[in-house]
Amino acid sequence: MPQVFLEEKTSLKLQEPRMAKVLMLNDDYTAMDFVVEILMEIFEKSNQEALKIMLDVHNAGSGVCGIYPYDIAELKVQLAKDRSREKGYPLNFEIIYEAKD
Repeated sequence: MPQVFLEEKTSLKLQEPRMAKVLMLNDDYTAMDFVVEILMEIFEKSNQEALKIMLDVHNAGSGVCGIYPYDIAELKVQLAKDRSREKGYPLNFEIIYEAKD
């Protein structure tokens, strides 16, 4: 019996990951130096960037920690919240999807 080979064509569409903005929210309890530490260690900000964001949070009520693919944003927020709770701080965040063009 002759062998028959079938060729199947598939199409794979890759999409850019959906991006999300991470906002740190102000509270009256979290120490400013701890906020700077979180921004530097988890959100990979320089000392100068971390100080500016911390002051934005303090003065305006929130500050942008960065814009990341949604999964990365969720992970960074969870790491920051876990570290905050370990130290007894109520630091909180908001993740906002970026609008698509």
